[in-house]
Amino acid sequence: MQISRRIGAHLSVAGGLVQAAQNAMTMGANCLQVFSGSPRVWARKPIDSFPYDTFITFCKDQDFGPIFTHALYLINLASDNPDLLTKSIGVLKYDLEFDSRIHGGGVIVHLGSHQGRGFAVSKQRVVKALKEILVGTPKSSTFLIENSAGQSGKLCSDLKEIRELLDAVDSPRLGWCFDTCHAFCAGYDLKTVEKDIATLNLWDSLKVIHLNDSRDLFKSGRDRHENVGEGSIGKDRMKQFLTNPKFAHLPLILEVPGFNGDGPDAKNIAIVKDLIG
Repeated sequence: MQISRRIGAHLSVAGGLVQAAQNAMTMGANCLQVFSGSPRVWARKPIDSFPYDTFITFCKDQDFGPIFTHALYLINLASDNPDLLTKSIGVLKYDLEFDSRIHGGGVIVHLGSHQGRGFAVSKQRVVKALKEILVGTPKSSTFLIENSAGQSGKLCSDLKEIRELLDAVDSPRLGWCFDTCHAFCAGYDLKTVEKDIATLNLWDSLKVIHLNDSRDLFKSGRDRHENVGEGSIGKDRMKQFLTNPKFAHLPLILEVPGFNGDGPDAKNIAIVKDLIG
């Protein structure tokens, strides 16, 4: 395995940022994804309440990172509800400020659902919101759109939609995250998806991979993660994907249930390393 390969997991920050990083290292990881607060409520701690300098120093000393922030699940930038849209924009501005202060790799965002209206109808509302968020946040922060499985009208199950949003916003601070489970359930074959990415000219804007197996079948449109190699994607497809040199430079973040049901664990990290070889 390449020593420089970045393999990490989404972990709780209940014990603090440094503790989360230490927990990741204990399981064999060298990068991390966190929430800036609870993923299911809008409230956030004061932005100045985190020990940023201590965390940055720790990561530098341990050669640990990058650190990604995952936005909360309540967000919908395609909503026609003004209150929901305002809250979504506000909490994303907070997360991009957080990303800047931890010297992070970006904020990974599920954009939300078109609620049956379709992408074309929702596009301009999303573009307007993205521009407002980027204008009102540090230039050192990065917004990363995550592809979806398409469940319940979720945006960006079609990678063409990500391309359209990148073109419309036209900012170097806007990129994307590729989730293997979501792509598989949206109908993308992991053995050939590099061609889809190339056709849409999406390589330069791709910054990170969410490495998750799927509990559901190919093109199911469902979003339920499984431990690496234990789901419908399976070890053979995962190995082919992980050993594809086109993806080798990208950090891998696991968002799996874990073999004890407690989230990403050392066994999943070890499986990934074994598949990479």
